[in-house]
Amino acid sequence: MFMLLPTSIHRPKPYLLHIEWSDGYASSLLLETMRDQCPCAACQGEEIMGQKISFGIKMFKPGMNEITALTPVGNYGLQATWGDGHTTGIYTWQGLRALCETHALTAQQLSDLESKE
Repeated sequence: MFMLLPTSIHRPKPYLLHIEWSDGYASSLLLETMRDQCPCAACQGEEIMGQKISFGIKMFKPGMNEITALTPVGNYGLQATWGDGHTTGIYTWQGLRALCETHALTAQQLSDLESKE
């Protein structure tokens, strides 16, 4: 089975993550979007006996949309350490690629963000 892997991951801006993939696809994501889509059970809830259990309302915390570290996890994913200390979400390569395809910023959106700086 062919697995798409990132070949480059960097932050061109404090609020942005740019990822290039082994098939040539490249995209930029807002860190806020990445945090909103954190795959951990605390953020997404979990299914117990067929029922989705949520752990409450997400609250804004200082630093919550800032990444302080990205750490490879085995050969299957990436763990983000967020500025508020949150570390339990592991973004699998497959999940991260899906996130990139779904939430990638367009050239116009990137331009608009730059003009607001």
